[in-house]
Amino acid sequence: MPETAERRAVVRCVFCQTSNRVDLSKLALGPKCANCKRPILLDRPVKVTGGDFDQTLNGTTVPVLVDFYADWCGPCHMMAPIVDDFAQRHAGKALVLKLDTDADQAVAGRFGIRGIPTVIVFDHGNERGRHVGVADLAKLESLAALT
Repeated sequence: MPETAERRAVVRCVFCQTSNRVDLSKLALGPKCANCKRPILLDRPVKVTGGDFDQTLNGTTVPVLVDFYADWCGPCHMMAPIVDDFAQRHAGKALVLKLDTDADQAVAGRFGIRGIPTVIVFDHGNERGRHVGVADLAKLESLAALT
């Protein structure tokens, strides 16, 4: 993605649930929620639900990596630090989301999630690639075309 292209994301505040549009080129300035003024931290995965999933996907101009997981899943727990590392390394260049497939079965069904963990990368709301099972950082970067 060219540096001159607009880089923005739409994310829901974890504190007050207000949707916010964040200019990712100004991430170093520490974006804050427009409503409650608390920090919006995008150097880590952002939990989403079926209620804000589509708005976030469609309102984000950088690649969106979604980790479809469940709390009871051992391989999902193994993958969590890798997803965290990816989010930290690529803050502002990609947005990382986590969606609990048990809590949001409709979204998981819509994308044909049959095994977890499943990681899907979206570009402007369209699926670009997916990986089922535990993946390393290099695989996630390759999937998101950030290598």
